[in-house]
Amino acid sequence: MVGRVEGKVAVVTGAGGGIGRAASEIFGREGASVVIADINVTSGEETAHLVEKAGGKAIFLKCDVSKAEDAEALTRAAVVNFGGLHCAFNNAGVEGEYARIADATEENFMLNYQVNMLGVFLCMKYQIRQMLTQSEGGAIVNTASDAGLVGVKNLGQYSASKHAVIGLTKSAALDYATKHIRVNAVCPGPIRTPMLERIFEENPRIGEAMIAAQPIKRLGEPHEIGDAAVYLCSDAASYITGHAMPVDGGYMAT
Repeated sequence: MVGRVEGKVAVVTGAGGGIGRAASEIFGREGASVVIADINVTSGEETAHLVEKAGGKAIFLKCDVSKAEDAEALTRAAVVNFGGLHCAFNNAGVEGEYARIADATEENFMLNYQVNMLGVFLCMKYQIRQMLTQSEGGAIVNTASDAGLVGVKNLGQYSASKHAVIGLTKSAALDYATKHIRVNAVCPGPIRTPMLERIFEENPRIGEAMIAAQPIKRLGEPHEIGDAAVYLCSDAASYITGHAMPVDGGYMAT
């Protein structure tokens, strides 16, 4: 059976663990050559090894998405090593501190801005430039959040950055709709990732409340977001662009 992204080249940021690792493995299994990007070398190389162990092709590149030179180098690595760039999953992000607006620090606000918003912008900038040179164009998926669709108590800076990701996604989709470049976002609900587990360890009541609020009554798994990203990058989603897709167990339906 031919994979959903057979013969394509994909870039995944924040691929050292959680959603990014799961997505990288799925891209590899579905036939793509994958450029693994993460700021953590050890975990990023582990992801590349897992993709290769499963029979896929992968390389790792250390990347701080908030730096323009790193974002540009990431796209260049895809072209130099695999001949182009057809799929991009801009997934790198931080959750920031858990605090009300009046108690939040400027430093944490800027961290959310630099990684979650500026990082997506910079990656898209160079990805789109490359895709414009290709007759087949390409597809980009950005990781936003349910928190990018509604407000969230005690996570205002994070929520603001994810709202911005959705705004960037929709604007880019309109900018390049006639250029064979599709741009979408996935909006995860609470997913069982190291990021979320850290929050639960600090305050178990938050975890209990999150699960109780989900219509499906469980946390999501990283591969469920990875599958959505691969689908949006595949030809099966060829008429979908500018969409912020909730993958959240029904939370946004409430």
